[in-house]
Amino acid sequence: MSFAALERLGIPLNSVFINGAWTASDSTETIEVHNPKNESVVATVCKGSPGDAERAVAAARAAFPAWAAQSAIARAGLLQRFAALIDEHGDTLAELLVSEQGKPLAEAKIEVGFTSLLLRHAAESARWIEGEILPGDAPREQVWIQRVPFGVVAAMTAWNFPAALFARKVGPALVAGNTIVLKPHEFTPLSSLYLAELGARAGLPKGVLNVVLGAGREVGAHLVTHAHTDLVSLTGSVRAGGEIYAAAAPQLKPLRLELGGKAPFIVMDDADIDAAVTAAMASKFFAGGSVCTSNDRMYIHERVYDTFMEKFLSAVGALRVGDPMTDVQIGPRISKGEVEKLERIAATAAEQGATPLLKHEGPAGLDARGNWFLPTIFSVPSNDLRIMKDETFGPMVAALKISDFDEALKYANESDYGLSAYVFTQSNARIMRCIGELNFGEIYINRPGGESVHGFHTGYKNSGLGGEDGRHGIEGFMRKKTMYNRFG
Repeated sequence: MSFAALERLGIPLNSVFINGAWTASDSTETIEVHNPKNESVVATVCKGSPGDAERAVAAARAAFPAWAAQSAIARAGLLQRFAALIDEHGDTLAELLVSEQGKPLAEAKIEVGFTSLLLRHAAESARWIEGEILPGDAPREQVWIQRVPFGVVAAMTAWNFPAALFARKVGPALVAGNTIVLKPHEFTPLSSLYLAELGARAGLPKGVLNVVLGAGREVGAHLVTHAHTDLVSLTGSVRAGGEIYAAAAPQLKPLRLELGGKAPFIVMDDADIDAAVTAAMASKFFAGGSVCTSNDRMYIHERVYDTFMEKFLSAVGALRVGDPMTDVQIGPRISKGEVEKLERIAATAAEQGATPLLKHEGPAGLDARGNWFLPTIFSVPSNDLRIMKDETFGPMVAALKISDFDEALKYANESDYGLSAYVFTQSNARIMRCIGELNFGEIYINRPGGESVHGFHTGYKNSGLGGEDGRHGIEGFMRKKTMYNRFG
């Protein structure tokens, strides 16, 4: 299916997208893209090379002056056309996502909808690009502060939401007047190739959007250190973010790093338990838990612990697991490596004293060739276990009984991460305390996760630098220029 979908749009799998055209890669090596359901090969693409990145940066740099000179409204019109094409090809793109990433088809369709929404929101943001006029110190003088594009953006995306993350980088970068070179994760290149072709059909000028393939430590590193990339935007692991931080340091290059998370899920004794269980399920098992904002550790008040856990475990046991092209809620993991990582975390948790409460049995006849790790729930005796510290990025979570809100806040903040947190309480005093005392960039109160395109998705500590979405996310793709205008 994957090859056929790309072939129908005239996309050659041995190519990269540079300067508005499909171009043969400098590399003669190839990468197989595997279906996580059964490890079958769905497509073979070029491996990509630093030479490809070099040509892509040159094309983006050459295209930048004319693109930046266009009005923001004109750039927005092309993004609106791009979004409309995504909607038109939505079913095919969703099936492509399932085949390369393994998420259930229903979730893939949600991602496709969010992809076009991100581009539309970026287009609407064209009218938010504002300057400032301040009085000068001298007579007949004004101080003008303008927001201008950086130039060439180097962007790298993760495998968990390959289409949505493409739009999350491309939309704001382009509407702000930058050009972009994007490298998708090597596990999930197909949706980015498909989107590149749709961008060209939408009318994006040559060189404005370029897509290259390859490994992060080769092609990605070349983009980060290239003298002619002006801003680097990554969604990925803390390890990758740290390596990019170090590589960009000699040039003092601006970075936007959206990295990992270890979200606490706090349920107090006055919470709506049914709503909390529903949110815990959605926030843990959407995309199989491979979400940086996923509910990754639960702190449940002792007065409601038994009631909450009984309902939660019942809901987990009822999850539908299987072929992601069917009506299921849990599909396979992206790779064998991810399965092995989760197995190590589970084994370490048991060794450190965690009690297994549930291991989903899965359906009969589950294909053993696939990358399967079934939903797993633990209870833990303390907050010191590794499972309460290390990001799982999968369908596994542990619960700890707490006695009061102070304890919940203390345990929640005992983390190297600071992206998202969840709090269920009816107390306005507790909710207000979260502002000053819960050290996370994004807090969900009495609701499941899922950020809005007009919000601001930002993390503290090891969860990253900068942020995305909304007015503040767009501003991350612009820098300020101050002019002192004496007019007499």
